Amino acid sequence: MNILCIGGGPAGLYFALLMKQQNPAHHITVVERNRPYDTFGWGVVLSDQTLQNLQAADAHTAQLIGDAFNHWDDIEVFFKGRSIRSTGHGFCGIGRKHLLNILQQRCEELGVQLVFETDVSDDQALAQQYQADVVIASDGLNSRIRSRYAHTYQPDIDVRHCRFVWLGTHKTFDAFTFAFEQTEHGWFQAHAYQYNDDTSTFIVETPESVWKAHGIDQMSQEEGVAFCQNLFAKYLDGHSLMSNAAHLRGSANWIQFPRVICQTWVHWAEVAGKSTPIVLMGDAAHTAHYSIGSGTKLAMEDAIDLANTFAQHPDADMHIVLQAYVDRRSVEVLKIQNAARNSTAWFEHVDRYTHMDIEQFTYSLLTRSQRISHENLRLRDPAWLGHFESWLSGGRPVAPMLLPYTLRGLTLKNRIVVSPMATYSAVEGLVNDFHLVHLGARALGGAGLLMVEMTSPTPEGRITAGCPGLWNDAQQVAFKRITDFVHQHHAHIGLQLGHSGAKGSTQLGWESIDEPMQAGNWPLMAASPVAYGPNNAVPRAMTLADMQTLKGQFVQATQRALAAGFDWLELHCAHGYLLSGFICPLTNHRNDAYGGSLENRCRYPLEVFQAMRTVWPADKPMGVRISAHDWAPGGNTDDDAVAIARLFKAVGCDVIDVSSGQTTRLAKPVYGRMYQTPFADRIRNEVHIGTMAVGAISEADHANSIIAAGRADLCAIARPHLADPNWTLHEAAKLASREVVWPRPYEAGRDQLYRLLNSPR
Repeated sequence: MNILCIGGGPAGLYFALLMKQQNPAHHITVVERNRPYDTFGWGVVLSDQTLQNLQAADAHTAQLIGDAFNHWDDIEVFFKGRSIRSTGHGFCGIGRKHLLNILQQRCEELGVQLVFETDVSDDQALAQQYQADVVIASDGLNSRIRSRYAHTYQPDIDVRHCRFVWLGTHKTFDAFTFAFEQTEHGWFQAHAYQYNDDTSTFIVETPESVWKAHGIDQMSQEEGVAFCQNLFAKYLDGHSLMSNAAHLRGSANWIQFPRVICQTWVHWAEVAGKSTPIVLMGDAAHTAHYSIGSGTKLAMEDAIDLANTFAQHPDADMHIVLQAYVDRRSVEVLKIQNAARNSTAWFEHVDRYTHMDIEQFTYSLLTRSQRISHENLRLRDPAWLGHFESWLSGGRPVAPMLLPYTLRGLTLKNRIVVSPMATYSAVEGLVNDFHLVHLGARALGGAGLLMVEMTSPTPEGRITAGCPGLWNDAQQVAFKRITDFVHQHHAHIGLQLGHSGAKGSTQLGWESIDEPMQAGNWPLMAASPVAYGPNNAVPRAMTLADMQTLKGQFVQATQRALAAGFDWLELHCAHGYLLSGFICPLTNHRNDAYGGSLENRCRYPLEVFQAMRTVWPADKPMGVRISAHDWAPGGNTDDDAVAIARLFKAVGCDVIDVSSGQTTRLAKPVYGRMYQTPFADRIRNEVHIGTMAVGAISEADHANSIIAAGRADLCAIARPHLADPNWTLHEAAKLASREVVWPRPYEAGRDQLYRLLNSPR
């Protein structure tokens, strides 16, 4: 096979040598525009896991690279005059130039043809010249090939908000060092790590607004370096900072990170009468922010994966080989890019977290990507995590999710909430024995707060005919039976009140969710006459009289909730239901005082909330669930969610229950574990209001990480609680924690479970 790699960075070189090693008969050429052994940049970082991947792919090259690495286990954080160090993180640094030299030398040893000082302007002509069967486009971040075939690759390039500069210093750091310094205009942070015997990389980063406020955009390169050297002098021990970007002038060496995502990585071109694949690799195909690793890591792992795919399909059609590669590798890259997105946002908005003490600030930093979890930190540095847990609890080490939480006059025994989940089992809005058993079982299961599913203040406000209501005495009495049971067993219970709006009169969830009932439908009303879907009825637009009447019905339901014994109240303003329909610009087309601007769209939900808050006791918490992102063009975003949270906080809201989506069928959420938690994090730490995180939180490790990092105050667990009413008790048992109280009749089972889970195998 004839292979042409355009671009002599880590991706092209490493793929070339792996394929040549796999089959010496391959004719492989790498074309690079720079001179031999010439590159820019300082050191790059690879994790221990990446080194293991290199070892498995090519032990000889891995040995050469490993011998050149500077290895460290510690991370040290400097913040507000203090420092904290943790260990067990396992990273390696190597000079970029040294790494490329090793790869170039190995290519030459194996017989790969290296062609330098050749600027490729016509990839197809070059492919024809070398009779390439496959072309690897590893031509970097500013890939010409990606641009040329953009109609195929469909790149999405998001230029991020911070400015950063790569510098070097002869100060050698014995840990991966994060240093944070505040100026009169904002925060700067340094990422520093040693990569050879006498040199460290020193990256300085700050939001562009802060960068401009200091006038760095008007400085010469020398002045910019001097500014950084003065700002971070206390960490440099008299050493200077250096720039090796002599090809850049002035502020041009301060760049913004471009996040690159391509819809596909393979373009098929007709070259000399045959269909030839041009495969993007490395930064040409995707980027991940340097704060989570490096483009070098992704590039080399791309090379490993594609080489392995060829080895696994030696006689397969090229289409099959490349599709198998893309199918597998794109998933792994997406995971890394999702984590990198979280990490990038953390550093772009450091000021969200600077109110924290260094203990929690450091924990938040270490877990910023959501790939490193609470128990993962315990594996890395159990002593440090134990000290942190003690600091967080104000006493002995306690799993963060099991810490009590006090709000107004209510103290929850822990931070776990049984999320409100529709069960479609009420009759004429009346809860029954099923709800007593369902909710009662979960009340015995250890959670700090039990939330009842969305309950309507009117018959027409139900989602389905099987949803509960609270508009009459019988319903109030039925709920009182349940709250009494919950209180007898030392748990707390809350009620979520909401009106279905345009999403009402639908089938039961296990029949056809969000689709209209086959018979017996009731009329719908909403902010505007916008149907939820093609089969849903068009609701009538609410009049001012409708709005006044419904507000009164919410107040009456609130009074009934108090009489029924509920401890907590939540107003449902999410998921496309009636109040959410006012907030979302895709469903609110009103031209009166309740439409248009975000403030106007929130006006009616706020009026309802205020009216309910007036009759709800001052010592009882009251919250609101919102959709923090519509996941659809023209819809609300997390910026809007912050503004919405501020508006509700101003009228007495205690907690924002942070969900997202479901406001329109056009929504395209980006799913993943804890995928909605960043919205809760942002609201909590910008608005300074309590938040409840919800969505793909499925184990104690998730909840502990969220609570410990200050991303939310409570974690609402939904589906896992359907599968296991005793989720909290069981997760605590897995942690060998005794910070939960089991019901007395179940203690024998508790003791056996602890023995089984925690005895030596």
